[in-house]
Amino acid sequence: MDSNYEKLFKERMSKECYSKLVAIQNEEAMEFIAHTIELCDPDVVWVGDDSEADVAVIRQMAIDNKEEIPLNIPGHTAHFDGYFDQGRDKEVTKYLVPKGETLDSQLNQIDRDEGLAEMESFQKGAYRGRTMLVRFFCLGPVNTEFAIPCLQITDSAYVAHSEDLLYRLGYEEFKAMDAKTEFFKYRHCTGAVNERMCSSEVSKKRIYMDLLSNTVMSVNTQYAGNTVGLKKLALRLALRKADREGWLAEHMFIMRSNGPNGRETFFAGAYPSACGKTSTAMIRGENIVGDDLAYFRVIDGEFRGVNVESGIFGIIEDVNAKDDPVIFKLLTSPVEVIFGNVLIKDGKPYWTGMGESLPKEGINYVSNEWHEGMTGPDGNKTNPSHKNARYTVRMTDLENAYPNWDNPNGLPIGGIIYGGRDSDTNVPVIEAYNWNHGICTLGAMLESETTAATLGAQGVRVWNVMSNMDFLSMSVGKYIQNNLDFAKNITRPKVFGTNYFLKKNGQYLNGKLDKGVWIKWMELRVHGDANALDAGYGMIPEYKDLKILFKQVLDQDFTEQDYIDQFTIRIPECLAKLDRMENIYAKIQDTPQTMKEEMAAQRKRLENLRGVKSDYISPFDLK
Repeated sequence: MDSNYEKLFKERMSKECYSKLVAIQNEEAMEFIAHTIELCDPDVVWVGDDSEADVAVIRQMAIDNKEEIPLNIPGHTAHFDGYFDQGRDKEVTKYLVPKGETLDSQLNQIDRDEGLAEMESFQKGAYRGRTMLVRFFCLGPVNTEFAIPCLQITDSAYVAHSEDLLYRLGYEEFKAMDAKTEFFKYRHCTGAVNERMCSSEVSKKRIYMDLLSNTVMSVNTQYAGNTVGLKKLALRLALRKADREGWLAEHMFIMRSNGPNGRETFFAGAYPSACGKTSTAMIRGENIVGDDLAYFRVIDGEFRGVNVESGIFGIIEDVNAKDDPVIFKLLTSPVEVIFGNVLIKDGKPYWTGMGESLPKEGINYVSNEWHEGMTGPDGNKTNPSHKNARYTVRMTDLENAYPNWDNPNGLPIGGIIYGGRDSDTNVPVIEAYNWNHGICTLGAMLESETTAATLGAQGVRVWNVMSNMDFLSMSVGKYIQNNLDFAKNITRPKVFGTNYFLKKNGQYLNGKLDKGVWIKWMELRVHGDANALDAGYGMIPEYKDLKILFKQVLDQDFTEQDYIDQFTIRIPECLAKLDRMENIYAKIQDTPQTMKEEMAAQRKRLENLRGVKSDYISPFDLK
């Protein structure tokens, strides 16, 4: 170790922490830690290992620092972010790009030298009077070809506590790795705080990603999507690594569907935030493997995937005992849970849609003395809990977790699902004709209405390629081509699309539990156990199968009128979507030729179908 590092570390660390750190023989890690000490100037540096004792230290520190409030149920705490820090902030999330280079014009970017200088000016001295926390984690199962070691530095015990719940501990991984092992680095500074311990300098919020050094830096923010480096920020780094090495890093859940006679079928699915992603991964009667991020590799000739994480950072709005019984039970049980930006009254958390009446006053994301009718600092009406309020829990505490969810070789994926918010175009479930058709017309043409998970206007229909647009770190065309090319020489999963948000006369046509039927139909299709009808832009279920499945899964009658309402082929809307997509991809220089061909073929099929039938075609007329 460099003698200057040794002196610096000994000055700021206890003997125990110093001993933990020097057990890691990696010069890049030591340099990053030393530079952070010199830049941020902490009073003390604390280094954690994989022990339960160190996890407990962080948990208690979050409470002692008043970043989390203990609640009535043992293990439960509540955290509040600043009023203007309630979601991923795309405007100030940027890539650092060297002079003379550029990324896709769709991506936010800034000159690397300029961005580094700005970030360091905001982070300089940011740890004075505070403890710098050094934590080691692992993306993917440890000690496997999926594993990516990660070094997180922060002054927020809440951030570190969240990561203890969400990720596999990686100190031993760092001890074992050699100097050539690639790893990701994160440096977060909370910045100035108000009396509620919330980041207060909103105008100086920045989240920058340096692709050259695999480093993410964030400042003046606490919201986990901006600060928990291993989440969506790491996805951007992983996409580049996957591109270099020939695998896929995706914004997808993984779940197991339990088929006939004990058959197991694994699905991965990409849904923008607040579009049913976690609830699909948590469908009653099935098993969750992961709810947000997945890596895919070819292992022993199979398309296999792993859950990148080991916990869930889920949206809590509308989670209730009827619609989400497993999650609701967990959120009311004495296990470790962090509630984010909910309403607290007398030590109990409340949130919109929880299935009971909410207090008219309490502590929430607005104020320690919130009351019904209160306006926020921007003059807008406020709610008891924020629309993007969250819960953070461990996978191992979920009673419906697939027992082998952490399989080091990954799990064989039978189907890929793409879903978004769409009120007037797509049917509730559809199957692509083949891999290329699915990637291009279901994944690359994915649209969804915006939600509270991202700052800005809500309810706007936005193109979101494979639900990964916000996290791409390469051109759109290259990303699509990587998906088209992946695992070409093996049997690839079937590709499906879902839409839980189709409306008629302003009312949703699907119940929240209907997704359980769509999954069962997809499971049958993966194994060739159900027929389907050609709808011109994919294959849809036959009525007889859905009638049986609704009775089996939900004990409900599915009428012929239900089928017509939900599965009518809306050709004008489908062609309008193609118009939008063709306009978008005409402006993308490296749009794959396959993408252009699939869009053209889709248009021809739909126009031919309209010529033979009509603009709006009952599914009963497809035979």
